[in-house]
Amino acid sequence: MKDTLLVLFLFFVCSIYAQHKDYRTTLQEIEMVREKARTSYNIANTAEKDSIITATRVYIFKTLVDDVFPFWYGTPWDFNGHTKIPGEGKIACGYFVTTTLQDIGFNIPRYKWAQSASEVFIKKLAKQQVKRFTNKPLSTIENFLLNSGDGLYLVGLDDHTGFISVDNKKIRFIHASYYKPEIGVMAEVLDSENPLKYSKYRVIGKLLSNAMVHNWINSVRYN
Repeated sequence: MKDTLLVLFLFFVCSIYAQHKDYRTTLQEIEMVREKARTSYNIANTAEKDSIITATRVYIFKTLVDDVFPFWYGTPWDFNGHTKIPGEGKIACGYFVTTTLQDIGFNIPRYKWAQSASEVFIKKLAKQQVKRFTNKPLSTIENFLLNSGDGLYLVGLDDHTGFISVDNKKIRFIHASYYKPEIGVMAEVLDSENPLKYSKYRVIGKLLSNAMVHNWINSVRYN
C-alpha cells in the first residue's frame, strides 16, 4: 500500500508541474511516472493493482488533455505532415493521434498506424468498447458520449481521425484539422465546423480500459 500511495503522490505532483515545463521535459517526467507505476504494479497485491490501474487511468487522461495536447495546439496541418515536435513543421491527423499516444508512453507503431485506416488502430486499442454510426445526427453522437461517461475516445471518420475528451459532461474534439490547416491542431466543440460534424460514418472507441492501462504500465507492444 505504501508504494501505491507513492505512485498516487507522483501522479499528483507531475500533473501540477508538467504544465510549467517544455515538451521534452514533460515527456521525461511522464516516463518517470510510468517506470514507478510499473515497479509498484508488479509487486502489488490484487487490491493495490486495482488502485494503481484506477489512478493511472486518471493520470493518463488528465496528462494528455491538460499537458500533452496543449503543446500541439496551433501546429499546422498537412496531409503529409509527420513532425515529432509540436509547433515545428506540420502534422496530419493520423500522425497527431499516433505521435501523442506514443509520446505519452504507449508502445505503438507510429508510422504504420498513422498510414492505416483509423478503425484499424481504434479496434486494437479500444477492443470491445467500439461503436459505429452511419448517417446519424450529431445529437446521437453527443448522447452516446455523455451516456458512456467521462474519459478519452478515439474517433474515425470518412477521411479523418482524432480524439474526443469528455470531462464533467464537457465534450471536445481534439484533432489536426484540415478545415483550418493554418491552425491545425485544436480542441473544439462537436458542432463547430469540423469533419466530425459532417462525416457520414463515425467509429468511436473508448480508450484507457484496464487492459490498455496495464499495457501502458508495462510497455506492452501493439502491432
